[in-house]
Amino acid sequence: MQLYKMACSVWRCSLSRAKVRGLHQRGLSLYNSSHGFIEEKIKEKLAQFPGGAVNLSKGDNGIAELCLNNPIRMNAFTGTMMIQLAERISELESWQVGKGLIVYGAEKTFCSGSDLNAVKAISSPQEGMMMCMLMQNTLTRLQRLPLISVALVQGRALGGGAELCTACDFRLLTEGSEIRFVHKHMGLVPGWGGAARLIQLIGSKHALKLLSGALSVNPEHALNIGLADDILCTGDKTSLEEAHNWLAQYTKGPSDVIRAIKKVVMSGREQKFEDALRTEKEIFGTVWGGPANLQALAKGAKHK
Repeated sequence: MQLYKMACSVWRCSLSRAKVRGLHQRGLSLYNSSHGFIEEKIKEKLAQFPGGAVNLSKGDNGIAELCLNNPIRMNAFTGTMMIQLAERISELESWQVGKGLIVYGAEKTFCSGSDLNAVKAISSPQEGMMMCMLMQNTLTRLQRLPLISVALVQGRALGGGAELCTACDFRLLTEGSEIRFVHKHMGLVPGWGGAARLIQLIGSKHALKLLSGALSVNPEHALNIGLADDILCTGDKTSLEEAHNWLAQYTKGPSDVIRAIKKVVMSGREQKFEDALRTEKEIFGTVWGGPANLQALAKGAKHK
């Protein structure tokens, strides 16, 4: 009988995990061919504009680093970097033991948006919309990763760089850094989902000021309005080391538990209340009776 109960428990847990994986996979991207989005077509166009790289390293501790590496252009996104970002997100989606992610730019600046060479070449409305859908897909997938993500903003986060940092769960700013939505000066509005996420982060009034004024937001102002979560004072350590230390307080523990926490928060944020409750139940089923839960019960873990 005891073996039968254990087998049933394992079966229920496996079934719950399968349901949650299904929910996650169905909701990764916003656009597909039914929306007129032909991914390979826009990637073929973007591939004509090389330069820079998006580097990904995954640590044994479950923390990954995603580096925008195009310092000659203040880490602006070239066409190939847009493609690479989507590919790196795919790698992270398949990383089953990951817990956290730090997004940063090479040589102490975050990202100055899109490389103007690519922007000028993608001038037709159709191609512009396709690029918009690709980047919205990519940044939405970044936001929905079951990893707790942090944007480490050093130097400038401008335009698309500002949009990118809103797709992370947290933003850490260093002294002297700035976030600025400069789209108005280009005769544009955010197109990578930055406006919608900005409103969720700081409210419509503050978002309207930042977008319509193309305001430069310093670390203190960002912290005051809720755009930043902390200001790093590095001292003897590098900003990247400090970001790891800051993130560690939220990623301590088993990866399956940390990932489950991120998933329930995202479902509560994006779904209707009743749907979020059902998703939370399914996610709960993936950790109830799991290794971390059983170990805590065996130890008689107490809340501190």
